[in-house]
Amino acid sequence: MPPLFFVRVPHTLLCLWSSVRSSASLPLDNSRYNDHNRPMPPRRSPIPLPDQLFVSMLKTADSLTQGAELVIKPSGLTPAQYNVLRILRGAEPDGLLCRGIADRMISRDPDMTRLLDRMENRGWITRERQKDDRRIIKARITPEGLKLVKSLDEPIHELHHNQFRHIPPARQKLLAELLQQLASPEPE
Repeated sequence: MPPLFFVRVPHTLLCLWSSVRSSASLPLDNSRYNDHNRPMPPRRSPIPLPDQLFVSMLKTADSLTQGAELVIKPSGLTPAQYNVLRILRGAEPDGLLCRGIADRMISRDPDMTRLLDRMENRGWITRERQKDDRRIIKARITPEGLKLVKSLDEPIHELHHNQFRHIPPARQKLLAELLQQLASPEPE
């Protein structure tokens, strides 16, 4: 049997006998060839700048949050729990009402009571009813919770430094001002 050689055609592999030497070549099977690689037509209308900004900010926030989650996760904390510990550390020695914690959270947690229950069970916070008004419950960070959040201070600071190192300090300041303006718009 004569040796075979192969010819690659888009999406097909043809096997031809090497003994075929005539000028009349065999027809190539290119029935599977298609034109699906055409470029996409241009967008009919440009995306409005506020829409571009919104999507870009969501993507950026997600990227920054993922970095923080990688630092926080080995300690056994969720980002929401870490946020609560930071809030309560700042409220020491008085502690804070549960509603006050919810108001200061970066991302709203729909079930603050359950979040605080889990943290109390792990020994990171304590909660106690106020003697003068039993409806009011104050939460405080425990020494164990304080130790845990302090152990994350340096790694988180390093992470933030690395996340923004490519932006000059003057532009970081401008970015902070713009984000603050966006978060607290002045009434029209």
